[in-house]
Amino acid sequence: MLTVLIVDDEPNIVELVRVTLEDDHVRVVIAVDAETALARAAEARPDLILLDVQLPDRSGLEVCRLLRRDPRFTRTRIVMLTAASQQADVGRGLAAGADVYLTKPFSPVRLLALVDSLFPHETLWVREP
Repeated sequence: MLTVLIVDDEPNIVELVRVTLEDDHVRVVIAVDAETALARAAEARPDLILLDVQLPDRSGLEVCRLLRRDPRFTRTRIVMLTAASQQADVGRGLAAGADVYLTKPFSPVRLLALVDSLFPHETLWVREP
């Protein structure tokens, strides 16, 4: 089972991502701020973290850097999922340690394809022949 941590303070985004990804093979954990995200990451040891840049208590970039310094998360994939879409924003996200930078608004189909590409050896969703 794949564990995904969604870190975003926008309830509509959290719900869209949760509904898009959660199923029998994907467990979703949610955090609405940086401190909760760090605690939930330590508890759940997610395979994937979808992380907003703009959080109410700390920058998602700082959270990303903290996670990347922690040996428990060296194999965790981190996707910045944010409205900050300038090229400089993308550069900062990747420099902080994100694997991928996905901007809002996003297509649920694109999100599914992205997760599939990050975990090619996992059978996450039933595919039609």
